[in-house]
Amino acid sequence: MSNTSTAPSVVVAFDETLPDFEPEPLRRPAMKTGLVNTFKALPLTLDRGDGVWVWDTDGRQYLDMYSGHAVASTGHSHPHVAGAIAAQARRLVFYSNVVDLEVRNRATEKLLSFIASPGGITRALFANSGAEAIENALKMAIRHTGRKKIIAFEGGFHGRTLLACNVTGNPKYRSQAPFHLDDVVILPFGDADALREAVDDGTAAVVVEPIQSMAGCRMADPSFYRELRAVTSKHGALLVYDEVQTGIGRTGRMFFSGRDGIVPDLICLAKGIASGFPLSAVLVSETIADGIGYGEYGATYGAGPIAMAAMLATLEVIEHESLLANVAETGSHLVRSLTSLPGVEAVHGLGFLLGVRTGVRAAEIQAALLERGIIVGTSDDPFVMRLLPPLILQRPEADAFLRTFADTLEELQ
Repeated sequence: MSNTSTAPSVVVAFDETLPDFEPEPLRRPAMKTGLVNTFKALPLTLDRGDGVWVWDTDGRQYLDMYSGHAVASTGHSHPHVAGAIAAQARRLVFYSNVVDLEVRNRATEKLLSFIASPGGITRALFANSGAEAIENALKMAIRHTGRKKIIAFEGGFHGRTLLACNVTGNPKYRSQAPFHLDDVVILPFGDADALREAVDDGTAAVVVEPIQSMAGCRMADPSFYRELRAVTSKHGALLVYDEVQTGIGRTGRMFFSGRDGIVPDLICLAKGIASGFPLSAVLVSETIADGIGYGEYGATYGAGPIAMAAMLATLEVIEHESLLANVAETGSHLVRSLTSLPGVEAVHGLGFLLGVRTGVRAAEIQAALLERGIIVGTSDDPFVMRLLPPLILQRPEADAFLRTFADTLEELQ
């Protein structure tokens, strides 16, 4: 689903009476040494964060509309999450899955309580990263079905490990795999006819990002998601939702799964699941879980006590502070306001997973906004800027962003 550049009949104005923050001039940090250069870093060195704000080592304040790749779900250093991590660290820093942990049991029960699953998702397997979750989910599908064919989609991004790289639809990232698997088929995203033609009785799984974040927050028509469920069920293939970004409240619901009554067989989670502490999960049905033997999967650090304490606290904050409702309401306000701005051609996505298309290169907008004290993201589409703020972003901060973005876009056009 996307929103075109046509302004709504009733324009929802953002509040222009609130004072603007005035950041100091941006200082360029010195080049770092000792690190492998894998990312083009923004020209700032962060020191601390609080809520939706971060500060660099010079004391300059920034409004964070990106959350460090959609990770800081409850904001920066939320007192409840930080307190839970500190308390658990004093109690027991680590022990592996070779022992039972009470905090692990409570956290898992809490996570699964948010699943409204007619399909019977009742179990969780934990690891450390989104790519690990994808690897494990696809291994489960191959093991469960006894098949090897995997179908994925153009524009999708699933990680940089071998299998995750192979099912990534963006050629820039897929080419990073040292070799390619013959049983992976990449289809056009949203093409139901191509899907029906490709899925057969030899298909193990279809893996999809419900919203393709790195591709510019692209969504398909709701009928496509219904067709995903129908065609996989028909052929006995498993449907895997990569909710590494759409999960844990980012779209205004705890999961994308369940929309329009569609429930996949496996759900992959990471990013904001523990507010920044490394953790990922694969949620599966009882039937799939019962077919897994001892030793088939493992992650030394997966589901460690601090990670579990962080996840439990994150879920408690989302629930107790009504963050799902906040994301739905504030996200809708952002979409309506952005859509009415001159120069905005479309707004894609849902909630706090938004892609804003303009006629100006997103990298230029990102740099200009950074100079003005706001952090945003770019995407694989050079003209789509991404907004992935913490789930705690409120209307006043959203309006501060909107005012600055409107002025910046006007200057750059």
